[in-house]
This record gives sequence, C-alpha cells and structure tokens, in this order.
Amino acid sequence: MTKILSGKEVAASLKEKLVAEVEKLKESGKAPSLCIVMAGDRPDSASYIKGAVKRCTDIGIDCHVEKLPEEISQDEFLEVLDRLNNDSKIHGIIIMRPLPEQISEDVVKYKIAPEKDVDCFNPINVSKVMSGDSDGFPPCTPQAVIEILDHYGIEIKGKRAVVIGRSMVVGRPLAMMLLKRHATVTVCHTRTKDLAGEAKRAEILIAAAGKARMVTRDMLSEGAVVIDVGINFDENGKLCGDVDFDDVSEIAGQITPVPGGVGSVTSTVLAKHVVEAFKQQEGL
Repeated sequence: MTKILSGKEVAASLKEKLVAEVEKLKESGKAPSLCIVMAGDRPDSASYIKGAVKRCTDIGIDCHVEKLPEEISQDEFLEVLDRLNNDSKIHGIIIMRPLPEQISEDVVKYKIAPEKDVDCFNPINVSKVMSGDSDGFPPCTPQAVIEILDHYGIEIKGKRAVVIGRSMVVGRPLAMMLLKRHATVTVCHTRTKDLAGEAKRAEILIAAAGKARMVTRDMLSEGAVVIDVGINFDENGKLCGDVDFDDVSEIAGQITPVPGGVGSVTSTVLAKHVVEAFKQQEGL
C-alpha cells in the first residue's frame, strides 16, 4: 500500500523543534527577525506572505513586511534594501518576486546581504549550494524536499534520484543538494528524450517542471518514492501537482500529495533559515 508523505506532519515536527530553540535563544535578550520586502500587490505574493508571517510568529520570530509601491524606482528600492542590510535587528530578508519591471533582479540579487539572504537569491549563496558549502542558505523549496525525505527516514545515499525540472529555484539546487548527500542524480526536463525511460530508473523521483499531472504511472518504477513539487491548476481550476496522483499512487511506494506536501513545509524551512541566520550573526 502506498504511503502518503504528509508535509503537514513534517512542518509540525520541525516547528516544534524551532519553537524550543527560539525560546532558548531569546535568553540572550534578542530574538530572530525576518523582513519580507514586497513591491506592489500581487495576490499570490500576498498569500505567501500571510502564511510566512503566521508561521514565523507562531515560532517566536519577529516578522514584518516592508510594503513598497508598485511604481518605486530601482534606486529607491536599493536604498530600502541597504537600510535593511545594515539594520542589526533584522537577521533575515526575503524579496518577493517577480519584481516590478522597472527593477532589475540582476541588480538586486547582488545587493541583498548574503548572510541575511534566507531564500538563496544572492549569487554567493547560489554558489555555496552548487559547491556543497553548508554555510549559505539553500532555496527553501529544495530544502523542504530534503526535510521530508529525512523526516520519513528515506535513505538518500547511494540512491538513483531523478529530478524533472532544471530551474534555479528548485531543480538545479536540489540536484546539488542530493549529490551532496551521495545520491546518483539525473536532471531531466520537458525536452529530455525518452523522459519516461529516464524517470522509470529513479528510486527517488522529484517532479518540479511546473506542468500539471505530467508524471504518469508509465514513468514510474514499482515502489519508487515520489516527491511532487508542482503547484498548478488544471483545466477545471483544481489545484494539482506535476504528478497524476491518482494514477501514480497505485504503484508508488511513497508519495507527497498536492496540496499538503512540499508546499506545507516551505514556510517552516524559511523560519529555520532565519534562526540559523540569527545564530550566525549573533555568534551563538
């Protein structure tokens, strides 16, 4: 029988540990603090922020939103970022993307302080992930995948892992993180020849291509672990992942649902990174 890997269970366990850790850290007289920078008013960003603020607050992390006008100039945006970089009371910064068209992400990403960049925007942190340096902060979504595998005791070392998706947000950094844990990793994408054949070799299959229900049972080996990172809406407006859950769950050994899977863990990973940033900056 297929086992459901509940992201909510993972998040609850991680949250419990973080609450205890933050309570102890507050004995120093300081508290971890996160600032979320948002230019404009995108509904999807507002929804993410609401969840992140609640999760951080529940854990004991001070969290506030720097809400900026849609028409803010790049120079004004960089001035705000400089202020946050230099504010010793703020330990983590996350910048909601996409930014308004007048602001260049290629400029901004070099300006966010690497030690406060808790979602891997600055190329310094990207480089650390790619080189296996654990001092930086990986993107929260790939780290959420690792947290799920670890929570359920799924061995990574020596396993054949196939990642479908090559974005810098999920696919590529996740491949490097799996390599660091001694998996044998293949990175595929929607243009891979014989994608089904490549996927079928996986003992751990991670779908992060952003295409609704693209992974079907003919792409899966019996008993494989399936991690679905996708967040899509089908033709009927129903939320679904990159995996055809009903089809695949008949032969998968273990599988994450959508919703209730990887996405449920991401905001808790963000909180974990803020706590780690706090400890680094405060020398704890």
